[in-house]
Amino acid sequence: MFLELIAVVFAGFAGAGLMMLVVKFTPLPRWLVPIGAGVAMIATTISNEYTWYARTTSSLPDGLTVAQSVPTTSWWRPWTYAAPITNRFVAIDTDHLRENQETEDLYLAELYFFGRWRTVTQVQVMVDCVDHRRADPTFGDNSEPVWREAGPEDPIVKTVCGAV
Repeated sequence: MFLELIAVVFAGFAGAGLMMLVVKFTPLPRWLVPIGAGVAMIATTISNEYTWYARTTSSLPDGLTVAQSVPTTSWWRPWTYAAPITNRFVAIDTDHLRENQETEDLYLAELYFFGRWRTVTQVQVMVDCVDHRRADPTFGDNSEPVWREAGPEDPIVKTVCGAV
């Protein structure tokens, strides 16, 4: 976050410097210099927002597979209606799936929830590859899991069952 702030500040200086050169060699008014700085800062911020997902997924360690990404739009960023921004996604550790010893095709998977400006959250989920269902985390008190029908097209079920 701090490095992105530094990048935006440097983009502002670069935009102002470029506009100073343009104003010096053309008959354009000098008040375009701060506008050039502002446009450069906004463009850098938008670029950082759009490239976050690609930068984050490219730096994931081997074995983490992206199961689902969530593109979003928001009214304070009207350009996202034309091109939505992906600011959160779910990755599964497919290298360390644990198969249940008592039930065939039942796996325990580690899910990682990534979000822009948020810490990574880790959750364990059981996936039944035969009945295409999953048990989301319960209370952690060794109680019976609460299963819910997810279907074969559920991104988590699809990723876990496709990795085994």
